[in-house]
Amino acid sequence: MKIAVVGTGYVGLVSGTCFAETGITVTCVDIDKKKIENLKQGIIPIYEPGLENMVRNNVENDRLIFSTSLEESLVDCEAVFIAVGTPPDEDGSADLQYVLAVADEIGKYMQDYLVIATKSTVPIKTAEKVRQKIAGALKKRDSQIEFDVASNPEFLKEGAAINDFLKPDRIVIGTDSERAEKLLRRLYKPFLLNGHPIIFMDITSAEMTKYAANSMLATKISFMNDIANLCEVVGADVNMVRKGIGSDTRIGNKFIYPGAGYGGSCFPKDVKALIRTGDEYNRSLEILKAVELVNENQKAVIPAKLKEHYGHSLNGKKIGLWGLSFKPHTDDMREAPSIRIIEELSREGVKIRAYDPVAIEEAKRILGDKIEFCSDKYETLIDTDGLVVVTEWPEFRVLNYNVLEKLMREKVIFDGRNIYDAEELQERGFTYYSIGRQPVKP
Repeated sequence: MKIAVVGTGYVGLVSGTCFAETGITVTCVDIDKKKIENLKQGIIPIYEPGLENMVRNNVENDRLIFSTSLEESLVDCEAVFIAVGTPPDEDGSADLQYVLAVADEIGKYMQDYLVIATKSTVPIKTAEKVRQKIAGALKKRDSQIEFDVASNPEFLKEGAAINDFLKPDRIVIGTDSERAEKLLRRLYKPFLLNGHPIIFMDITSAEMTKYAANSMLATKISFMNDIANLCEVVGADVNMVRKGIGSDTRIGNKFIYPGAGYGGSCFPKDVKALIRTGDEYNRSLEILKAVELVNENQKAVIPAKLKEHYGHSLNGKKIGLWGLSFKPHTDDMREAPSIRIIEELSREGVKIRAYDPVAIEEAKRILGDKIEFCSDKYETLIDTDGLVVVTEWPEFRVLNYNVLEKLMREKVIFDGRNIYDAEELQERGFTYYSIGRQPVKP
């Protein structure tokens, strides 16, 4: 079986590589010539654990091919997955120009029946626009080639994407064609050995499922952050509250960890897009508008704690910052809380030295010379007035107190992810601020 995946970003590269892992011949297509040449040489444009070795293995075994030519890639192809970017427009809606451009090109070059499935996160009714684009291109060719369109949203977690694809919780496919359903069922059969379902539904419902899933998870995060902020005021401990509600199986214990706000390529963009869709259909999604507002406000919580501690005068303070990516095990900086925190503290005259295990280069591209980047977590703390923890990388979880005491001018920690034991820090003479818990002082 031969398929093509258009787009070699996060979704496209992971999807294409994992399909190839099952023995399918996959051509990953991108218009970026440099990226394609790098991929042919095993140079991966993103950080995702396990992906680099898997790409190289499948390239060596001729199952994974990289190309800039969609026309050539469609030869003997049975299915095409569109996995190009859908960046948000200024009004929050998803920009479909790249998706529709690919659809038009497919219509120009396809030679036989194809299933065209959108993996990009796209607004409701996008599949119909894709169908119209392809049909229009075929009409210009005076061609009667048959094709079907499907929606196949992805549910990959950055940092765990390989496992998510190979052992999915569920596979969602929207289609109105038995022929397309049969082909896609055959394609996905190797991924169903863990007993989790493949769910077929109408196309519009599949498109909605993706947005609804991410918006629900974002809602849980913002809800817990709202509760955490109230806990601080009333004297409750949000960690205890989280355990108390998480043990209820109707609620569950996932995505109820308070922090400095959510970020990344999915939640912020998808919440905005679904809000925009609701407005277009005159159905204002008030809960999601509140979710978005709470999240933006949450990114200001850590700077507010610094102002409170230092008496509202931050000019000239030196701060070490641990964690730049929006979450661990990725170099993704899109909508990362660290950006907002750094911008606010920099405006107040704070000198920041930062470290992240993998996101330094991406952070340099975004932040430039606003801060000083360090190659070691403890290097950031030399002569500092405090430590700010933004991303909960595993290597940050255990502190070497002797080193901290030698390096820091003032023993104070602002923990944006609640990864430390307050009593332990207090015993070591540290002032400790977290999210949704009372600050502790020696």
